[in-house]
Amino acid sequence: QRQLVESGGGLVQPGGSLRLSCAASGFSLDYYAIGWFRQAPGKEREGVSCISSSDGSTYYADSVKGRFTISRDNAKNTVYLQMNSLKPEDTAVYYCATAWERLCRGGYDYWGQGTQVTVSS
Repeated sequence: QRQLVESGGGLVQPGGSLRLSCAASGFSLDYYAIGWFRQAPGKEREGVSCISSSDGSTYYADSVKGRFTISRDNAKNTVYLQMNSLKPEDTAVYYCATAWERLCRGGYDYWGQGTQVTVSS
């Protein structure tokens, strides 16, 4: 069965860091672009970052650019989201998802269950 499992969320103080992991099972992430999304209570889901599987190109939302870094480890079949300089407005449930292709475009089909990130003093 194709599954994505996010982990690494938790409670951190403003300015702190977390590294989220997106581990795939039942398929290889080598052939898909992987996106990170987040959704806060009462807000719509928003795209955070994406990494392609073709040339490794990465993309970031303006709100996280310079603070977050997406990467992939094909040997571990895992994609990471390193989050630094966290702000309270980063508080949300974070999801990873596979795109329909290698590039960061088009739709996403498989989603993980999400991991909670809370940034609070």
